Amino acid sequence: MSVNVKPLADRVLVEPAPAEEKTASGIIIPDTAKEKPQRGTVIAAGKGKPDEPMTVKEGDTVMYGQYAGTEIKLNGKSYLIMRESDIFGIIEN
Repeated sequence: MSVNVKPLADRVLVEPAPAEEKTASGIIIPDTAKEKPQRGTVIAAGKGKPDEPMTVKEGDTVMYGQYAGTEIKLNGKSYLIMRESDIFGIIEN
């Protein structure tokens, strides 16, 4: 995915994963009860700080805190922009 935003320093642009539509037992979750996703895909990453290079890169699937980042809209889609320190880890496939 191409987005014309380049985060600065240690900031990362993340596309949140879609919220779960059903529970494991098949119950459909209404929009008002859906939990905010806590994982997503890194779309763009800054170069890091001079003494701290970036650990995450474009394409990584990451997990982050429930209230991490600031929601922004680009080209009609919602993204989160956050500091790399708000990311808990990279999900390995």
